[in-house]
Amino acid sequence: MGGRRPRTGQDWKLLAESCTALLERLPELVDEHLRQLTEYSPVYGQVLPYDQQWREAEAAMRVGIQTISAPRDSPRRDLEYAEDAGRRRAQQGLPLELLVHAYRAAGYLVWDALMEGAVGREPERIAMLMRSATMVWSAVDAQATTATDAYRATETELRRRTDEQLQALLDALLEGQETPGLAARAAAGLDLPEHGPYAVVVLRAERHDGRDVCSRPMLGAGLRFIWRMRADCEVGVVALGTGQGLDGVARFLDGRCQGPGGISPVVAGLAELGRARRLAELALRTCPPDAMDVVRLDQRMPTALVVSQPELAGRLVADVFGALLELEPGDRAVLLETLDVWLACEGSAGRAAGRLYCHRNTVFNRLRRLEQLTSRSLARPRDLIEMTLALDAYRLSG
Repeated sequence: MGGRRPRTGQDWKLLAESCTALLERLPELVDEHLRQLTEYSPVYGQVLPYDQQWREAEAAMRVGIQTISAPRDSPRRDLEYAEDAGRRRAQQGLPLELLVHAYRAAGYLVWDALMEGAVGREPERIAMLMRSATMVWSAVDAQATTATDAYRATETELRRRTDEQLQALLDALLEGQETPGLAARAAAGLDLPEHGPYAVVVLRAERHDGRDVCSRPMLGAGLRFIWRMRADCEVGVVALGTGQGLDGVARFLDGRCQGPGGISPVVAGLAELGRARRLAELALRTCPPDAMDVVRLDQRMPTALVVSQPELAGRLVADVFGALLELEPGDRAVLLETLDVWLACEGSAGRAAGRLYCHRNTVFNRLRRLEQLTSRSLARPRDLIEMTLALDAYRLSG
């Protein structure tokens, strides 16, 4: 409490006398204040031991009472104390509503004690208190506001620090660090099970146009996503629900997250997120530059084998498509597109012709020419595998 001086010198003298008398009753007022707080909510006693509550309440009420009768130009020690108290209560975890209630309750208690001390004495003392009422309650409001502002600022800072700590734990897991207790600490901080089915999703960042394409946190279909933004990609940790698999992850991401992206196989716990991230990145590497899909590694294994060995992939392209690469770009593109569509149509020349807007005999002619240029037969399984993998390697090489 505290604020402006009363209007006259006589008012100030009477108020100072009343405050001095009130300080002699301070232990009694503190006892009553803590009794009222405990009756209002048991949380007060759960946050702080009684002895510490008593000492801090006594100091706050003493400063407040002394400030009431202090000269106008005196430093606002009550506001300094309120700011410190707001910070402490935020760090201790006392709810803000209870902090504000404590200031209001202390204000009522001190005011009632001042009025009680004036009853039966000279009428001027009661009149002085009535003239001082606005000043006193404005001071109580200022203290509550100061404590609230300090509480919220501290709460924001604590939340930021906590977020940074949790992000650091998650990053360490995604990097595959094997620090003892790391997975357990991350599980407690992120409210996730340490052991259980997880997957990792990696999205290519440059395709997102600077927009947050996946809302955070994402919940749905028994899944929980936690996302981390990196310089070149966005990484999502997926906690799978009971009975959920990668089909559910792919369906949930479809239409919500713009690709390209990769989904790792399922791993058995937080400690394996580093391996899952590497496998999700490998799945992403199987996506051509113009892809828009989020793909699963377990459905792209042959292509993943190709991209995981870039030197061998280059040799495969040169060996299988060597003569083809010497053609004019337009001619080469037509033949490779025909092979790609024919493979997508499961070897049906008729269906491929429909997609390519040409006659099925044209498809046959192009495929025969490919066989001649590559010295391989699409009818031989081993040759077909080589041509398929070489096509993937060529497309992914850009």
